[in-house]
Amino acid sequence: MIKGGTTSQLEPPVDEEPRPAPQSTSVPSSPRITASPSRVVKCYLSIIVPAYNEQDRLPQTLERMAEYLATRDFSHEVLVVDDGSKDNTREVVREFAASRPWVRLVQYDDQHGKALNRGKGFAVKAGVEAAVGRDILFSDADLSTPIEELEALLPPISRGICDIAIASRALPESNLAIHQPIHREIMGRTFNKIVQKMAVPGIVDTQCGFKAFRGDVAKRLFGLSVIDGFGFDAEILFLAQKFGYKIREVPVTWRHVDNSRVNPISAPISMIRELFEVRWNDLRGLYEEPKDSSKEK
Repeated sequence: MIKGGTTSQLEPPVDEEPRPAPQSTSVPSSPRITASPSRVVKCYLSIIVPAYNEQDRLPQTLERMAEYLATRDFSHEVLVVDDGSKDNTREVVREFAASRPWVRLVQYDDQHGKALNRGKGFAVKAGVEAAVGRDILFSDADLSTPIEELEALLPPISRGICDIAIASRALPESNLAIHQPIHREIMGRTFNKIVQKMAVPGIVDTQCGFKAFRGDVAKRLFGLSVIDGFGFDAEILFLAQKFGYKIREVPVTWRHVDNSRVNPISAPISMIRELFEVRWNDLRGLYEEPKDSSKEK
């Protein structure tokens, strides 16, 4: 039984269809993004794992995901998005994927083929663009939220209760198995209060790195997003509320993992700046979608 969430049978798997050609993606005015080909046109779930210098952690993470997914009866893919790692992250993913075609590598480089570091927000966006799942979930590479917790997030989406289900460490039913250092907990609580005031009222934990979306909703929201850094979570949830999507916070089990990539000093400053960017972007109409001229009379 998963603490903090109800265990429910997930939606039946989506029938897999052969994919006729390799997939390649690119974002206008962005680095060249390439994704290893998907073996299917559509699957039930795409899991996106943003990664920066994760050569040591990824083998265990991917093995744990593989063990869990082997026990489930739904079609799936795992997309590891390399955010310009300086270590052998890409090679680790390629080696693991060699015998597991459902694992895909997404990467982006400059015009000379040099790996670029753009930030977690950009990495997740690149993964969403390449994903073929009916539903899309992203997870941190450290699995601080165990992969099993997807069983708490996906059923509300499948039943139409919500469009987005986000893991929360701040609900009464949440189980913090291993707490963060106190300074990080204070930082997180303070930032969430600021986020609620500035951008996303009513959401008590915007930063937990385990969120699930209806696939079409994810592609719409990330297609409009512009924040590359850690503030992307708040931007996506702001856009979701702006467009009237239903968001559900779900209590989960969560464990602090050492070697966090979040700098406790510079990250909060950057994220607050990004919150101001979100509000400014909205005021100047950056999040407005182009009108479909074909619908105009």
